[in-house]
Amino acid sequence: MRNAFLIIGVCLSSILFSCKKDKDTEQSSSETGKSETADSTLIADRGWPREAENNGTKLVYYQPQVDDWKDFKELTARVAFSLTPKDGKQVLGVASLKAETLVDKDNRSAFIKNLQVTDIRFPALDEKKVPEMEKLFKETLPQSGDPISVDRILADLSHTKSPPKGIAAKNDPPAIFYSTNPSILLIVQGEPVLVPVEKSDIQYVVNTNWDLFFDKTTKDYYLLVENIWLTSKNVAGKWTKTTQLPAGLSNLPSGQNFDDVKKMIPPPSSGAAPEVFYSNKPAELIAINGSPKFVKIPGTKLLYIDNTENDVFADENKGQYYVLLSGRWFKSKELTGPWSYASNSLPADFAKIPKDSPRANVLSSVPGTQEANDAVMLSQVLTTAILKKSDAEAKVKVSYDGGTPQFKPIDGTKMQYASNTQEKIIKVGDLYYLCFQAVWFMSTSPNGPWKTCDSVPKEIYTIPPSSPVYNVTYVTQTTTDTTVESSSTAGYLGAFIIGATFGAILTYGTGWYYPPYVYYGGLYPIYRPWPYAYGGGAVYNPWTGGYAAGRRVYGPYGAAGTSAWYNPATGRYGRSASVQGWYGGRTAASTYNPWTGNYARTNQGHNAYAQWGHSAATNGNQWAQTGHITTRRGTAIGYETSGGNKGVITHRRGGGTTIHTNNNVYAGHDGHVYKRDANGNWSHYNNGNGGWTQAGTLGSSKKAGEGIQNRANQGLGANGAGGRIQRDRPNEGLGANGAGERIQRDNLPKANQNLGGETRIGDGIQRDNFPKANQTLGQPNKPLGEAGRPDITNDLDRSAISRDRGEMQTRNFQNIQRSGGGFNGGGLGGGGFRGGGGFRGRR
Repeated sequence: MRNAFLIIGVCLSSILFSCKKDKDTEQSSSETGKSETADSTLIADRGWPREAENNGTKLVYYQPQVDDWKDFKELTARVAFSLTPKDGKQVLGVASLKAETLVDKDNRSAFIKNLQVTDIRFPALDEKKVPEMEKLFKETLPQSGDPISVDRILADLSHTKSPPKGIAAKNDPPAIFYSTNPSILLIVQGEPVLVPVEKSDIQYVVNTNWDLFFDKTTKDYYLLVENIWLTSKNVAGKWTKTTQLPAGLSNLPSGQNFDDVKKMIPPPSSGAAPEVFYSNKPAELIAINGSPKFVKIPGTKLLYIDNTENDVFADENKGQYYVLLSGRWFKSKELTGPWSYASNSLPADFAKIPKDSPRANVLSSVPGTQEANDAVMLSQVLTTAILKKSDAEAKVKVSYDGGTPQFKPIDGTKMQYASNTQEKIIKVGDLYYLCFQAVWFMSTSPNGPWKTCDSVPKEIYTIPPSSPVYNVTYVTQTTTDTTVESSSTAGYLGAFIIGATFGAILTYGTGWYYPPYVYYGGLYPIYRPWPYAYGGGAVYNPWTGGYAAGRRVYGPYGAAGTSAWYNPATGRYGRSASVQGWYGGRTAASTYNPWTGNYARTNQGHNAYAQWGHSAATNGNQWAQTGHITTRRGTAIGYETSGGNKGVITHRRGGGTTIHTNNNVYAGHDGHVYKRDANGNWSHYNNGNGGWTQAGTLGSSKKAGEGIQNRANQGLGANGAGGRIQRDRPNEGLGANGAGERIQRDNLPKANQNLGGETRIGDGIQRDNFPKANQTLGQPNKPLGEAGRPDITNDLDRSAISRDRGEMQTRNFQNIQRSGGGFNGGGLGGGGFRGGGGFRGRR
């Protein structure tokens, strides 16, 4: 791990400190605590504004306003700041920034690297002093490592980012069963694949989601459901409760994930037998606990069924039922079916479900909602890892069932994929490309040796969703002489965007069914399933941006791609949980993500890089900890802003220094600094003498400029800070207003005139927030624009709303994280999804 960190230091040497400072910072970090929680705290977004200090110069910079996140790699933003030189006077300014990002989705943090300052403006500074201040700003602003919450960035982008193109998914409904009795869904893909259990006549059925055994002597099947044993002559037949088990079950080996089964031998006598629904393909079960209990959703014509783990709704207007399965909506006139696809014709009332409703979790799957937009955008954010090439190549291992590689054609292309291995290997012409734990390798032979790819063929990114290896199209990478930087999005883990024409939503799986692979050539059969969309109770978790198995009726090992691991040396099998989370209470030996073939224990199966021995962006976290300029003067000092606001500054090693005061200063596209008060009114930093002048009256019916004459005693900034209203007529205002302040009237419009001659704010014309030809931030050759124009303040309004929303989302996530990752009292790794999925806000 340490070697990997050193590689990061080499490839980013232009932005990092010296090795000595790295060592010093690592040592000081270890003093604060060595636990994962402590490390996570060091790298988290702890709020805005922040402070940096360099050789006595103090820089306070407010939360960046993001204009673009190109390919979710390159950030373009504006930032407002105050700069105080050593023994000098504080000045305010705005800057345009461009930077690369490295994202750690486990912590929902984006780390800045290779930051460039493309433009700086000082509205109230003498031109002769500008070069000196520009130089100090660039020297003091942290060049790397500064973490910003992904939620803050996405909140800014939600107004400007175009919706992505959805995939050609297959949205036909699966088989959907319905029951009001205690019941389970038993899925056995195809015919049962039987594996012998040592020293007994018992065989284990490997291609199912429940603990299912076969007695070769009596030809009976035995099924364990929670603490009840059932038996049947046929997996598709009637199941009855039994308390008599074959002796062979007592010989189940220890340490092979049978320990939970052994606890139920001999069988408990109490408990009633559940109803068993059987399917030989992916299916779904709507399980109601007795007769449906409908609860009305205020403000809508919708009702939801309360006594079920499923998301089932009734629409009084259309007389339809709706159910949400793997992110897709299906409708029916009857709860018993038949069901048809409905996501593209969902009633408008679904978007009106209150955010505090017990079923508000479904908003992430309702086209056009903010929650759905957030889910779609988060799915496109890249998860990145930087690896040493030699280390990655040394860990690649590929084995083929039967020894000889077998390839099948990829429909609609000239490419082929390897069918008898869990690894994703694509044949393009005479070359072979392997996507192994979200890193691309290539070889001239299907057996290797494998070398990291400097470039991935464009043909690979034309693989259609109908192919079981489609998810590799969501992995890209760049390389240097010694390192590989690999990036992947949620599609690699099985979450796909559909329906851009009517409002994009994020779903689990492509909807296509990929039959499993079974090999009988050896002493033991080998079963390898491809992932599929239905049958695992996949529920979207907004905090992780992915799907996780969530309902007990689907089986303790998750039916959405259950797999058996196989040790060729011993012939032993084990079992593994599936989808992207451990099923409640029945933790298998290792999590298994059917899309990546990853057996390692990972955080909800989200981490595609576990093979490399670290979480995604861990290496990035390390340089984030060592690459940030911050003060070293203790845990807290006082601070006073130019507007008179006071606060407390909290310092921490390895991240920005947070100032606990109002984060209400903004950078306008016109090159001016703006401040927003508690009533939503904007003031701009006056370019005449450094005071604040009202930029418009927002949130009221008054025209810009009204009310200023009558509020001479009141400050225009937050809490009245910086409230001196300057006039250029020294004889006015001293008597009539009684404030003794000079009001600058020439900067204000007349009663019938708008700022800049533009349409009034209240006229309802929406303007985009991209720079116009006569706006100047980012255009160094143009002079400052006129302050306070309605199109600028409209844009600032959107920035303020986004900033508030990003703050709320960031704090909500960090509160969840601090509580140990549990949602509604359930941990993500050992039961948090059980009984309705704790994060869904139920019971």
